[in-house]
Amino acid sequence: MPTSASTGPRAARKIMLLGAVAVTLCAAIAACTGGPASAQTSGKIPELASSTFEWAWVRVRADGRNALYGDGWLDPPAGLRGPIKNHPDHPLQGNVDRGPGRQVTLAIGNHLDPILKPWAAEQMRISNEEVLTGKRGMPFLATSRCYPGSVPGQLLWTTEPFYFMQNPKTVHMVWQRDSLSRRIFMTDKHSEHVKPSWFGESIGRYENGELMVDTIGVSTKMSYLDMFRTPHSDKLHVTERFKLTADGKFLEAQVKVEDDVTFNEPMYMAARWRKQVGPWHEFICAENNGDLFSHNLFPLPEAKQLDF
Repeated sequence: MPTSASTGPRAARKIMLLGAVAVTLCAAIAACTGGPASAQTSGKIPELASSTFEWAWVRVRADGRNALYGDGWLDPPAGLRGPIKNHPDHPLQGNVDRGPGRQVTLAIGNHLDPILKPWAAEQMRISNEEVLTGKRGMPFLATSRCYPGSVPGQLLWTTEPFYFMQNPKTVHMVWQRDSLSRRIFMTDKHSEHVKPSWFGESIGRYENGELMVDTIGVSTKMSYLDMFRTPHSDKLHVTERFKLTADGKFLEAQVKVEDDVTFNEPMYMAARWRKQVGPWHEFICAENNGDLFSHNLFPLPEAKQLDF
């Protein structure tokens, strides 16, 4: 049974310090088992990992271009309830929309969306007002301020790539930014008592060439589903399906969010990445990331006690 499913920036960095050893072990195990992993398997196992970190996954838009600020969740298949969008009175212009007389705008979510329970709608309205009135110069965006981005929110990060590390018992999703690490335990049962954490507790299995992931126990502290700061409760239940395209050059995820304390019905969203060749580059988020222009940004996370 899993004992923990999430690591913060400090603990996650330890994983990457042992990255070369871990990857070598993963490769050795894969060679012995006929694939990158073997536990909880039904059918072909997708090769999501580069055994030497020679390539990674970079998020893309619906048109295949690299995703930038402003590019949120892709819509799910027709007939399914999609993600929260921007407020109709405040159109979102991202980096791709910049041009003469057109500047990037701030992310103002649609708190009037009928899928939201009253408390969630009110929380989003207050967050929007903080930005619109200038009280908060920039809205909170977790990974920009060096916080883990939650599940499924971390999947939206655009600036740096992420990697998979697969072995029979665990699949690691490791983002280059701050070496943020999410662990997926290849088992069929959640822990009896799950302690809330940044990425919750994720369990997974392989099914017909896809990685199926089930997550509960995501902490509500500074945790949102998207750039619009859509909240969730401690009852959040996320299911994800990761699938490679036939040529292996793209990775697609279909996500289902269930939380009857926050939403009036399940919500569905999608994301897509392309394979990008290039080495791992260390990135320390907190370096040179202060509030240099006095925007009253959310403070960076700080440890309350020394590690040693």
